Amino acid sequence: MTAVFSHGRLRLYLLRLLDDGPKHGYELIRLLEERFLGLYAPSAGTIYPRLQRLEAEGLVSHTAGGGRKTYSITDAGRGELRQRADELAVLEADIAASVADLSTLAGKERGESSGATRDLKREVNGATRQTRRTRWEPPAPPPRPASSDGPDADLLDEFDKRLAAFAAEVGRLARARRFSDTQLRTATRLLDGTLDGLRRLLR
Repeated sequence: MTAVFSHGRLRLYLLRLLDDGPKHGYELIRLLEERFLGLYAPSAGTIYPRLQRLEAEGLVSHTAGGGRKTYSITDAGRGELRQRADELAVLEADIAASVADLSTLAGKERGESSGATRDLKREVNGATRQTRRTRWEPPAPPPRPASSDGPDADLLDEFDKRLAAFAAEVGRLARARRFSDTQLRTATRLLDGTLDGLRRLLR
């Protein structure tokens, strides 16, 4: 993109856009983004300093209203466009070629990304189907410690009940097919995080 608008060519193209009618800076940014099919958009820090220089050179002027500056091309600006008509035609051709190159590159990247996404989705769907086909049973609670110095028996019973109920509910939700692929991945990460937290607690 830098090569397309090198050596003052963006300045020339701004004059070209303003020749169609007055515009404020945001409109110029949006028009450039549309010209490049959304694949490139100049920043405000790129556009406004150039507009200020064009105004300092007498090629554009502005009016203020509603908190915005609206820029218009001057007769001197139109004169420069006429003088540089051949250069402008070459610039238009270069922009068209750049857009074509960017579109091809973006298409390839989308294709590669879509392929990777499809592969990942197939793997997750396969794992999900396998999980749903398998009847899930909560793990049996561990045997009670023989030592009288262990946890309180009533608390341990309550913990076992809560753990079994939690595991049963998670299994029920998975079998009920209420999870999307994204939700299933998120739920798996949450379970992993909970287990890590318990491990840290018991260290």
